Amino acid sequence: MALQAPVAVAPMSAPQDNPMVRELSNPIYQARGWLKFLGVLSIIGGIVQALSIVGIIIAWLPIWMGVLMLQAGSSIDAAGQAGDKFAFLNSLGSLKTYFVLQGVLSLIGIIIALSMVCILVVLPLVGITLIPWQQIINNNPIYY
Repeated sequence: MALQAPVAVAPMSAPQDNPMVRELSNPIYQARGWLKFLGVLSIIGGIVQALSIVGIIIAWLPIWMGVLMLQAGSSIDAAGQAGDKFAFLNSLGSLKTYFVLQGVLSLIGIIIALSMVCILVVLPLVGITLIPWQQIINNNPIYY
């Protein structure tokens, strides 16, 4: 069995200065410091949340979202300075994932809030209550 000669691979071209990419990335490039700042705050919040027993279950979400914002800030740095198209697309991909996660979490929060409203408002209206108000009003001892 004869050894084959190694195949030459064409080198990747260096990022080119693309003025259109620099122009399109300018608004996000100007906010890159805020992206990184909010990313760090989100990671710190996730770490603090992980210190509690209940918070450890969902603490990975703010940490992941913080990492996404840091990645977007770093990628847009390269896109804004060098006009790198791939860094610009990577930054937009990170921002897209962040906003999808934020939207899903918002929907979950709305659903939880509506279910709590139903529990606190609708159930007492139909006569089902979790607190024995009549016994509290009459000052009767509560026996379970």
